[in-house]
Amino acid sequence: MSDSASGCTEPRTAVSEAEVEALVSGICFKTGPPRTIGVEVEWLVHELRSPRLPVTPERLEAAYAALRTVPLGSALTVEPGGQLELSSPPAASLTECVGTVSADLDRVRAVLAADDLRLVGLGHDPWHTPRRFLRERRYDALEACLDRGGPAGRHMMCTSASVQVCLDAGHEEPGPLGHVRRWWLAHQLGAVLVAAFANSPLLGRRRTGWRSTRQLLWTQIGPGRAGAPPLDGSPRTAWARHVLDAPVMCVRRDDGPWHVPEGLTFRDWIRSGRPRPPTREDLDYHLTTLFPPVRPRGHLELRMIDAQPGDDGWIVPLAVTAALFDDPEAAESAYRTVKPLAERALGRPAPHNPLWVDAARSGLADPELREAAVTCFEAALAALPRLGAAPAVTDAVTTYLDRYVRRGRCPADDLLDRLDGRDRRTHGKDLRS
Repeated sequence: MSDSASGCTEPRTAVSEAEVEALVSGICFKTGPPRTIGVEVEWLVHELRSPRLPVTPERLEAAYAALRTVPLGSALTVEPGGQLELSSPPAASLTECVGTVSADLDRVRAVLAADDLRLVGLGHDPWHTPRRFLRERRYDALEACLDRGGPAGRHMMCTSASVQVCLDAGHEEPGPLGHVRRWWLAHQLGAVLVAAFANSPLLGRRRTGWRSTRQLLWTQIGPGRAGAPPLDGSPRTAWARHVLDAPVMCVRRDDGPWHVPEGLTFRDWIRSGRPRPPTREDLDYHLTTLFPPVRPRGHLELRMIDAQPGDDGWIVPLAVTAALFDDPEAAESAYRTVKPLAERALGRPAPHNPLWVDAARSGLADPELREAAVTCFEAALAALPRLGAAPAVTDAVTTYLDRYVRRGRCPADDLLDRLDGRDRRTHGKDLRS
């Protein structure tokens, strides 16, 4: 999730509501011409030959210690359940971004293979139950906080993985590349991306009835922690209010476990001043504890895409998303395509609206989502050469369009087909790798 703090480093002084609104507006939406792109790729780490067997914490720790000695262009972090994440530096082009991360992944895979481990691209682990690998006060507090809402939080922390695409916020001015349009598009096109790249139909070795179980789990965490603000006003104003009205995950302290309040919003904390007044540092930390499908962090972080199968499967959602946002013609086409779909959201914020729920449950078996996805993929393909994409990238997008999108399928359907085939041969035994 790559949730390090993002820049409030002044001495600890209490903040007011007005200061929070001003700070959030300045920190989270840095506008200007779209020039850079980034990607964060999360992976499950499984046994090379027997992925159903759990990897011991000792083996993970040894493998990650070896990885920390490898020079990488991307930042390498470990998620609470031991998932591995590579976060690219801001790249000046799609080609640069793909090249950096691909080279880093080659190095990472070589180190893991030496210990009979491998990276696996699935939105949710189909075999293993949630198990904490990292024992840190931040994750102790997050677990305690999320446990109040049920088991979804532990699954999110420990058994999920994604492809997160990072885009510049966009121009201050209106138009296809303006930040207001890009913010709106991210939340409406996001449902199409959920459906097209759904890759998590199993939990506990059994089908859930959802193409993206990962997205279902995010929805179950609740709108305060994992929801978007309304889209009926200024993005800056809406996000600032959302931050103020979102529940506080924890109140940090120097010694002992962190306090995990119940039902305390950041606005409440400011007004009450208890257990101590919140500071700019607390605000900065609070921002990292919110997990909406589109998170503004100066840039826009699109968090709704399941991890993809294959060594290079992550490149397709990165390329498609980049093209649909950063090429003006493709951005306009995407906007026109998803505008009718937005009516299905009924004005409710993502992902807690009917459009996103249908996308997560049905994938591209939903006829309207399939039609929108075909149009958007075709627009992206036309735009990729204008963005300087390599032929291998456009070929990968073309293959995905033909294999999945035109057929109303997504990677989750491949997993379900394998399960059905094995069910017929084994009379209901669990899925094997």
